[in-house]
Amino acid sequence: MGRIQKAGKNIIFGYLSNLVILLVNFIQRTVFIYVLGRTLSGVNGVYTDVLSVLSLTELGIGTALNYSLYKPVAERNIEKIKSYMRFYKKAYLTIAGVIAVLGIAISPFLKYILKNPGNLTVRELTLYYYLFLFNTVISYFVTYKYSLVNAEQKNYIQTNITTLTKMATATVQIAVLLLFRNFLFYLLAQSVVELLQKIFVTAYLNRLYPYLRDPDVQKLTTQETQVVATKTKALICHKIGDVARLQTDKIIISSFVNVDTAAVVDNYVYIITYVGNFVNIIFDSVISGFGNVVATESKERQYLLFKVYRFFACWLFGFGAVGFFHLLTPFIGGVWLHDSSWTLPQITVALLVMDFYLKGGRTVLLNFKIASGLFEQDRFLPLIQGAVNLVVSIVLVQKIGVTGVYVGTLISGIMANLIRPGIIYRVCFAKKAGTYFRDSLKYIGVILAVGVVITPIRRVVMGKVTILTFALMVLLITLLYNLVFLAVFHRTEEFSYLWEAVAARVPALGKISAKRGTRKGGEDE
Repeated sequence: MGRIQKAGKNIIFGYLSNLVILLVNFIQRTVFIYVLGRTLSGVNGVYTDVLSVLSLTELGIGTALNYSLYKPVAERNIEKIKSYMRFYKKAYLTIAGVIAVLGIAISPFLKYILKNPGNLTVRELTLYYYLFLFNTVISYFVTYKYSLVNAEQKNYIQTNITTLTKMATATVQIAVLLLFRNFLFYLLAQSVVELLQKIFVTAYLNRLYPYLRDPDVQKLTTQETQVVATKTKALICHKIGDVARLQTDKIIISSFVNVDTAAVVDNYVYIITYVGNFVNIIFDSVISGFGNVVATESKERQYLLFKVYRFFACWLFGFGAVGFFHLLTPFIGGVWLHDSSWTLPQITVALLVMDFYLKGGRTVLLNFKIASGLFEQDRFLPLIQGAVNLVVSIVLVQKIGVTGVYVGTLISGIMANLIRPGIIYRVCFAKKAGTYFRDSLKYIGVILAVGVVITPIRRVVMGKVTILTFALMVLLITLLYNLVFLAVFHRTEEFSYLWEAVAARVPALGKISAKRGTRKGGEDE
């Protein structure tokens, strides 16, 4: 099976998985909010981010080892795969222990992180936290096994296991909520399902890769260990910076505003994250394929595929940004919860949406960096971003509230959008990044124009928010945005490549493509 076929399979299963997870999570979150209320919803979101911060102890070892596995997997070098996987296992068991110790160490400070937690006692909050910690720690006992699956471009295996686990967890937790209306039982249910999943995954992957149980494993050479160590050191900076920038917003809001406001923000972030995952699936599914391209193709070919990859990202992330800006608040306050107290000011929504779009550009750059193994060149940038985010967010949250937190997030993110393209273009393509920024202005200009045009249409169509008017607005945004994007960019090299790739696999489009090629040839003549 070739790179495109494997990526296609990963994307299909990724979409199915994301759709299922989105639906079950939405039902689960809705039941949670109505049964347990806003404060516990905020606690749930903040604890999730606290454990994400603790998980920075992984410090990029997984990414570095995944990169190191590309070559032995491509060469079917079983002995070398065994060596890397044994090294990976030891590293992750150590990480699990470190997270457990750090997690216990910070538990006395929870009362400072959760401002105004209502009637919840410190004892209750600590108990809930330990259950979150347990679920995080046990995940590291099987995480390393997925690296081999993903290096073989079989991401769909992890995707399917995750989907089934999420369905089981959500079903059990919803039943517990409806029967007992108790947060402690809700968390215990998750722990039981997650533990059973880890046992199953271990048995399944041991059967899929029986050589991983072979006790006769050679140690990695000093040079190989040094390569992993060098890349891990660079990724430490990336990991710490990313956590400081991406996983601290709700913690800052909970600490300086209150837990209930963190719950309101969490709903917006939840929707952006899970709907955005439909886009991310495409780009995450081809990282391994890009690793293969970098290892086997010319720089000219790499550059073409990068431009196509980036064009498609701007198209889809732009579509998401326009849709989120116009639809998020009406959906949350009108269609879903029927309560305007669960909504954020539109300026805050605009900042969230802008960061979502710019994050799409960063995703393209980051994925290509990972596939190319370029971890050292910008290793200090994430640290600077994280520091800027924390300082700006903490200062502004005390002056202008929640909006100030996302000003910090946006400013720190833009830094990578400006700096990282120059590194990628210089190191990977031996080119200057001027074309990248000129194209960026074109894409942003079109996206902003569509967003502005839709504003008066939204006011007319959704004067009163109902399911029908909301659905009509979704349809109008979909048609208008994509028609405009097609009209502006349909003659570009990037669009032609995408069109031909899709047309080759869809017979009906293949006929249109042939006619399109004939017309183009006539024009050239």
